Amino acid sequence: MAWKCLLVLTIAFSAGQLYRTYAQTSSSACSDAKTCGECISLDSSCGWCTLLNYTDDTGNPQCDLASSLSQRGCSQIVDPDSTMVLGWISLSNAGSAPQGQAVQVRPQQVDLKLRRGKPVVMTLPGPTAEDYPVDLYYVMDLSKSMEDDLSKLMDLGDILASEMKNITSNFRLGFGSFVDKTVMPYVSTVPEKLIAPCTGCEAPYGFKNVLPLNENTNLFSETVMNQRASGNLDAPEGGMDALMQITVCGNQIGWRENARHLVIYTTDSSSIMPETKLGGIITPNDGQCYLDPISQNYTMSHYLDYPSIRHLNAKMRENSVIPIFAVIQKEFEIYNNLTQYIEGATAGILAQDSNNIVQLVKDNYSKITSRVEVVDDAPENVTIDYGPHCPGGQVTPGSQVCEGLQLGDTVNFTLTITATGCPPNKYQQFTVRPLIQRELKVNVEFACDCDCEAQKVENSQVCSGGNGTLECGSCICNPGHYGRYCECSSDDPTLEDNDAPCDITKHIHRCSGRGSCVCGNCICFPRPNPSEVVSGTFCECDNFNCDRYLGELCGGSDRGQCVCDEYTRRSQCRCRSGYTGDACECSTRVDTCMTGDTICNGEGVCICGECKCNAGSSYRGALCQDCPTCSGQCSRNEECVQCKAFGTGLSKADCDKCPFPVIMVDNLEIPTGSERCLAEDEDDCSIIFTYAKSANLALILYVQKEKVCFEPVDIMHVIIGIVVGIIIVGLALLLVWRLLVYVQDSREFASFEKERAGTHWGQNENPIYKPSTSTFKNPTYQK
Repeated sequence: MAWKCLLVLTIAFSAGQLYRTYAQTSSSACSDAKTCGECISLDSSCGWCTLLNYTDDTGNPQCDLASSLSQRGCSQIVDPDSTMVLGWISLSNAGSAPQGQAVQVRPQQVDLKLRRGKPVVMTLPGPTAEDYPVDLYYVMDLSKSMEDDLSKLMDLGDILASEMKNITSNFRLGFGSFVDKTVMPYVSTVPEKLIAPCTGCEAPYGFKNVLPLNENTNLFSETVMNQRASGNLDAPEGGMDALMQITVCGNQIGWRENARHLVIYTTDSSSIMPETKLGGIITPNDGQCYLDPISQNYTMSHYLDYPSIRHLNAKMRENSVIPIFAVIQKEFEIYNNLTQYIEGATAGILAQDSNNIVQLVKDNYSKITSRVEVVDDAPENVTIDYGPHCPGGQVTPGSQVCEGLQLGDTVNFTLTITATGCPPNKYQQFTVRPLIQRELKVNVEFACDCDCEAQKVENSQVCSGGNGTLECGSCICNPGHYGRYCECSSDDPTLEDNDAPCDITKHIHRCSGRGSCVCGNCICFPRPNPSEVVSGTFCECDNFNCDRYLGELCGGSDRGQCVCDEYTRRSQCRCRSGYTGDACECSTRVDTCMTGDTICNGEGVCICGECKCNAGSSYRGALCQDCPTCSGQCSRNEECVQCKAFGTGLSKADCDKCPFPVIMVDNLEIPTGSERCLAEDEDDCSIIFTYAKSANLALILYVQKEKVCFEPVDIMHVIIGIVVGIIIVGLALLLVWRLLVYVQDSREFASFEKERAGTHWGQNENPIYKPSTSTFKNPTYQK
């Protein structure tokens, strides 16, 4: 339990120290400001006191921590907060709102007055507006390979319109087509081919706005029925040109301001980023509208390059246009990857004859409307932190997206808007908007000026008879004058703000932040405690910030005094005789470090009454007497014991250098932590001694009075005994060897006799012997 209390106290103390450090840092930063506007722009914690005599009465700057100003009695503090004024229009659906004026976002406008570092928090509330208007533009690749899809679309036009009207009662449908750029190598430039690239085909073109957006779905089917496919030499590549013109030509296409803008893009081609240099086209696409007002054809197809994906995405985001890519199976992966680079885009797999286009539109429209992402184009000096409140109470700090929405779900986004600086143009505007919905306009005024600055009095008598302008309780001096009340004058233009003599360096606050510069001299502020004094040419010193010992400044008046050092330009302790150290915490006495007549055993120095052993020495301990890696105290002191106790061994001069006292005793007792030592003298006698440490940790040697001496041994007798012993051992070993040999021989002979007795010899003939005569009989004799 005790350690927990200690931990809590430590954390509390650390937090307090951090707060005090922060407060001191912030206060010093605030004190640099010379005007009210500069003060409130430095930090959100800074405030400006408009009382005229505040600095003279308190000795503190007019710009300080607002909390400090209040504590010091300032009753007129300028410390503005950021403010917000909202403009509201209720959400509406298409049935109740005028055509094209359904409200999807509220508030629709907000006016902010932002002070640096002081955020405002606002919420974008409200459910998704029901029955929201939808503009659906169908753009199709009309190359020869899509001819069957065109015929299918003729039958599906009415069905598509009917299904969309189940989603919204305010629906419009349009149609366009694209092929490719009408230059080689994309199309054949043979005159006949430019008229009819294939049998029954229409002449090639880049993009054509065939039917602008309108409510007449029957007209859509009739228009599609009248279309003919065209032809080109390679895969149709004019799709990106078509999407750019559909996006930027709002008037010709018929986009409504307050509607969802959807583009159905169908193709069986994978060419989305072709190379136009092969056709001699090098001029970048400028993102402008080039539809002929009569023919509705794209007129710059053979002059401008295809737009980049990044350029197209920027224009679609600017005009709130969302593409739905309906492509065949083998091209789906390409276009699905493309959706990652175009905000809000989706992709679906188109059947070979486009018979699933209606379901594709429904599925992808549902996917688009089930997701809300909030984006902004805030300027450099404004930061926005988002906190979405999605259905189900889910809150994801920092995220700008809610997904899985259904019609009527409530989605709130908490926006924390903060100014990070004061730009030259203090009036700016930016927008915050859901990805495909109406935007929120944010008008920002950066609060970098004080209201009291508008009430300034030029050539005020307060400012030394008209030498400056009285503004917010402070004098802004006219050229050639400076000082608190513009009481000083100077014709030297090299002086920075005429206060340069009051700066130690450019990196330290004027008059060290503890005084005011009057005519080039620092006048140090008085302290609330009369015994505390700020001093020095630049108010850099004082008599209360020196090091402390045992809670006392410089250890107390009997040890030292806090003074200003003229060389270091800082406060430090001037110690009295007998003391030293940064806080006069050390005594200069050395008696507590003595081992005999030697300071720290000759192996260290005495600092603050304690031995500090030399870094290269092997000795340690309070008096540098212990040496763990050296031989023991016995071997180190045996010569001193011998000479001091019995007068043998070392010479008198060397013996006098022995630092430790020797005490002779009758019976030697070994103290705890010591050991019994033996030392041989010149007479081959053993001196028995031990050691102990006194109260002041000095070593004392205790020696037994009587030495232990041994009579010499007759060496000849020892030698004879050894020789005789060697002979006897040799004979014994020889006898044992001979006995072992005899036993082994007896065993082998007995075994031989046993084998010989069991042997029986038989008479056998040599199997290879043959007699010298042989007898043969005639088989036919006597027959």
